Amino acid sequence: MMRSKISVSQRDAAVYPVNCVKQDDMDPLNEYGSRCDRWRAEEALLRQRFIRIGNWRLAVGILEAILACLVFGAHWIGGWFLLPPVIAFAALAVWHRRVIRRRTLAERAIRYYERGMARLGDSWAGTGNPGDSFRDASHVYADDLDAFGKGSLYELIATARTAAGERTLANWLLSPATRDEVLARQEAACELRPGLDLREELALLGEDVRSSAHADALGKWGTAEPVVFSPLLRQLAPVLVVAGCGTLIAFLAGALPLWPFAAIVGLDFAFLVSVRKRIERIVEGVETPAQDLRILSLLLKRLERESFTSGKLKDLRAMLDVRGLAASGRIRRLERWMELLDSADHLLIRVIRPLVLWREQAAMGVEAWRRETGRYISGWVKALGEFEALSSLASLAFERPKWTFPVLSESAEACFEAEALRHPLLPFAKCIPNDATLNGEVRLLIVSGSNMSGKSTLLRSVGLNAVLAWAGAPVAAKHLRISPLQPGASIRVVDSLQDNRSRFFAEITRIRQIVEFAKDRPVLFLLDELLSGTNSHDRRIGAAAIVRGLVRSGAIGLITTHDLALTNIERDLGSGARNVHFDDRIVDGRIEFDYQLRSGVAEHSNALELMRAVGLDV
Repeated sequence: MMRSKISVSQRDAAVYPVNCVKQDDMDPLNEYGSRCDRWRAEEALLRQRFIRIGNWRLAVGILEAILACLVFGAHWIGGWFLLPPVIAFAALAVWHRRVIRRRTLAERAIRYYERGMARLGDSWAGTGNPGDSFRDASHVYADDLDAFGKGSLYELIATARTAAGERTLANWLLSPATRDEVLARQEAACELRPGLDLREELALLGEDVRSSAHADALGKWGTAEPVVFSPLLRQLAPVLVVAGCGTLIAFLAGALPLWPFAAIVGLDFAFLVSVRKRIERIVEGVETPAQDLRILSLLLKRLERESFTSGKLKDLRAMLDVRGLAASGRIRRLERWMELLDSADHLLIRVIRPLVLWREQAAMGVEAWRRETGRYISGWVKALGEFEALSSLASLAFERPKWTFPVLSESAEACFEAEALRHPLLPFAKCIPNDATLNGEVRLLIVSGSNMSGKSTLLRSVGLNAVLAWAGAPVAAKHLRISPLQPGASIRVVDSLQDNRSRFFAEITRIRQIVEFAKDRPVLFLLDELLSGTNSHDRRIGAAAIVRGLVRSGAIGLITTHDLALTNIERDLGSGARNVHFDDRIVDGRIEFDYQLRSGVAEHSNALELMRAVGLDV
């Protein structure tokens, strides 16, 4: 698409998007390349170290076997000679694990930056997360605008690793936010844009969360029905432990007979029986959430080290603190209780369990932690998800320095005024920019033109940039002024054998959905080949009525058509509609497109030329 002569209004010129930190001295491709090279060098070094340590462990194991033969077989040396190799082998094992962990992080970092360079090189389609689980065929624009799927907007943007982060970003792309919320996201994304180190660490640690954590279940566990113990039981347990240990020591010292100790043990067994079912509920319910919280705490602890200036990031950071103690600190308290609970399986603890009530006291400690802190877990997960979603927007802003944050109009009048607008999913260098204006003066653009000339691409360019704008992301345009708008698109509607629906029925069902939206909010409608599934007479009457109704409700939008009769809608709406078109030409028997949007109606079609080009005799 090339720039047309359709001007961009300068109203609301004082309402500028947030100021972003400039990155003139930081080229994204060079920065990603240099970081990737450093990680590759480290990965190669760690791979060599991994092999070397493995060889040392093998050598120490062989030495230990030889020494064992000399000690137990030939009896030439004393047994203490076996101790140094055992210590050395244990130390090498610990070192080996650390090298493996560091090498794993290096491999993740290499993949992370390779995906980033693929995005910069416009070869990213199919290399990231397509977000297929968020696809909804009934959504008013998601499938039509390629919001999800291979090569989609979500795949381009998403760098989140947690389920909460992925879901948050998807929701932002599916539902336009309020102006204040979008401004807050813009400010946060601008602050995070130069933070490559933070994004790298979140990505590397987030792989653990992606593979192991069940973040969705954490909130449910934290707010589940409490397991109730009477205050008397909580106080009785340590009293029984002290009494049991005291009477045992006194018996062994000859100060007391056996029966006081036996009586205390009897009370201990009565205590165990009375709380057994409740303790089992706690132990069975805590294992997975505790492990997941340990993993999430890696990300939470990293975020807790950051200090922010933007309001949204400061609010999210504040959600990680509960009464002066950071989330990771509170999780450490749970970890200590879990360590005590896990140690209950030790043979010695099993022997003395009836006396010290080890497992029961640890389980009650876990439940007390959950009752005090569990209600905050959902907030931690939500804050982490929003951090990741904002980080994805910041990464997009960093990788697309020629994109801009849109001006968000406060006017009640619907508007979309773009200069040098591009399709966000097409390579920047190959995508021809166009200007496009929809406002109080021009509420409808009727786009005509030949097949493959760029009509559908224009609709998706407008729609996707509107989605980006109200998600809080930068847009693929030199300048965009936009009011609060609900996009609605009928571009890729298809028939359905399962639902017994024709393509035409699917199209008018989607249009009805858009019309319903327009009754209570400003709508940006994008209708491709409007009513092409019916005859020309019904098409002209139906299309004119639909468009008039949408415009009368306050909506703005674009329609495309091959039927030049629909271009007469401009006469019905007067100055509120404008005909524009894409052109083509035949050069040496080949059809060439310049994708430049022009005023007026297309004067010819290339359908016959295309049919002949594929070998049809027409």
